[in-house]
Amino acid sequence: MSRHIQVTFDAHDPRGLSSFWRDVVGYVHPAPPGVELPDGADPLAAWDEFLERVGVPEERRNSSSAVEDPDGHGPRLFFQQVPEGKVAKNRLHLDVRAAPGLRGDERMAALEAECGRLVALGATRVRRDEPAPPLSAGFIVMADPEGNEFCLD
Repeated sequence: MSRHIQVTFDAHDPRGLSSFWRDVVGYVHPAPPGVELPDGADPLAAWDEFLERVGVPEERRNSSSAVEDPDGHGPRLFFQQVPEGKVAKNRLHLDVRAAPGLRGDERMAALEAECGRLVALGATRVRRDEPAPPLSAGFIVMADPEGNEFCLD
């Protein structure tokens, strides 16, 4: 029997990092427990109202955040606040499939276009690895706003 997984990020700014990853992978912030959001409502504003209503002190309101696949297929991404900074290369990273089925120049052009979009969202381009068939179709290494590496693949 397969299991569902959640990917957890340690973060200084859980809300900011979750918003970045929401935009990278096309996920959404879920509504607070027991809250039905009308179409077009801002889920982060709903969380602010919920946390205030249940008495969470303002300084703790950015201690965690999450985004979910709106289609319910992908893993939930959870962001938890930690005091320490990132000091070494992450031991796990995500590969964002930005050019499925594409090869060669067409693939690399699609990866470059996505790289530009993500840099505008706050990512950093680390390096480009050219295609080396048959083992590699080429990819771009990126870092999110808090330095966690990931690949556009």
